[in-house]
This record gives sequence, C-alpha cells and structure tokens, in this order.
Amino acid sequence: MSRVWLVTGANSGFGRAITEAAVNAGDVVVAAVRRTKTLADVVAAHPDQVEAVALDVTDLAAVEATIDDLVARHGRIDVVVNNAGRSHVGAFEETTDEELRSLFDVHVFGPAALIRAALPHMRARRSGAIVQLSSMGGQLSFAGFSAYSGTKFALEGLSEGLADEVNRLGIKVLIVEPGAFRTGLWGSTSRSTEIGDYAESVGPTRRLVVDADGTQAGDPAKAAAAILTALDATETPLRLPLGADSVDAVSGHLDQIRTELTRWEKVARDTAFDD
Repeated sequence: MSRVWLVTGANSGFGRAITEAAVNAGDVVVAAVRRTKTLADVVAAHPDQVEAVALDVTDLAAVEATIDDLVARHGRIDVVVNNAGRSHVGAFEETTDEELRSLFDVHVFGPAALIRAALPHMRARRSGAIVQLSSMGGQLSFAGFSAYSGTKFALEGLSEGLADEVNRLGIKVLIVEPGAFRTGLWGSTSRSTEIGDYAESVGPTRRLVVDADGTQAGDPAKAAAAILTALDATETPLRLPLGADSVDAVSGHLDQIRTELTRWEKVARDTAFDD
C-alpha cells in the first residue's frame, strides 16, 4: 500500500527532493507550501500523487485544519516531514527578541503543532513516521549561528523525548542533520544588525552564506534517497547526519565533549553530600 505523506516547505530544496522521492516510490504527497503556484510543475507532472496545499506552519489553527482535511480525504497520514525553515546569521547579542521568536515559531512551534495534530491518527493505526529536518547545527554551533542552532537544539531535544514516547506505539521519529547542501536555505538567510566587536568572530559566517551559496557539495536528491532508506529500515536511526561535512563535524564534536567530560569528571562527580 502506498504511503500518504505531508511535507512542509515542499517547493524547494529538501522538501521538493523528498516529495519527488516519495512520488517515485509510488506514494502520495500532500505538499504544504505558502504559495501553491510554486509547486505547479510537480503537481502537473504527478496529478494523481501530488497535491499542493497552502500552509504557513506558524499559523497553528491552519496546521490542525490541514491535518484534519488530509485524513478526511486520504483516510490516514503515514509520514510527516517537518522541513519548512530558513536560516539566520547574527551574533547572539545582535539577535533581537523578535528575530529569535520568529525562528522558534518556524522551527519549533510549527513542527510541534503538526506533530500534535498527526499523532492521534498515527496512534490509532499504531503506525507512522515523523521526520524532523534539523541540521548539523542541531548538534553543535559556532559564531553567527547561535539563534539558528538554538532552534535546532530545541527541535532535537523535543524529538528525542518524543521518540522514547511513541516508539512502542509503532511510530518512528527520524532527526535529519544535513551539512551544506545545494538548497535555497542560505539564499533565504535573515541577518541581524551588526555590532562591530563581532566582525572577527561572526564575519566569516556572514561571508560563508553568501560566497558558498550554490556551490555546496550536498545533493538534495541523494539526501532524500537516504531519508527514504532510513525510514524503510527495520531499525530506523534516531539521528541521520547527511554529508561528509556533517558526519565529520558531529563526530569531532562528540570527541570534544568526551575529552572535556573526562578532564572534568572528578570535579563533576565530587558534588554529592558527604555521608
């Protein structure tokens, strides 16, 4: 039986690649985008498998209505892909409360609403999968990406706890951690007003998202194939770093954490009450 997917941000990058991969697998995709005309070519090519629906994931009432309508028409929802998002560059001090909250709305509260709306249907069938498009920035961060990574760290913490709650109900959770892929993410990067003292630390990051855009090594189509492979595996991983840069960065970060933990282990352990 073909699966029914909901993919947010389906008009470009990973969202479009995942939509096309699911279609090629014989599945049905409800592709959620802010402007449905941006998916006209995909819908025209696969009218029986792809339906574009207008959805802003920060509109929480619309999120629930979208899930209810999807289930009413298709009878079930098998896979939710929380992909919609954007990037942001700025030192933490430069980042305004409005900018930070806006990022959390897109990367945390929107996905949370979609998950809550979809879970009752998945629980009823004891089947389903939730795919969270995070980033290698959900495992580590550096100058200029504090706000962006903050949202991805939050998404990953939410997802790890969620996985422990629903895995015994037949529902999979997959956190995808891409490195630099040739998507439109960096082209849609917002930027905080600059403070001169951060030019040395954040400046290279500001230049990176401009100079490297369009030359990233990662192929979104190959990423989508890897995601489907992971979902179809008997033991789907909780986390899936994608791209050599992500694998290397996450591995190096884990080594760094282990080294620091070992160095401070005695101090950390010696904090209990004396008997």
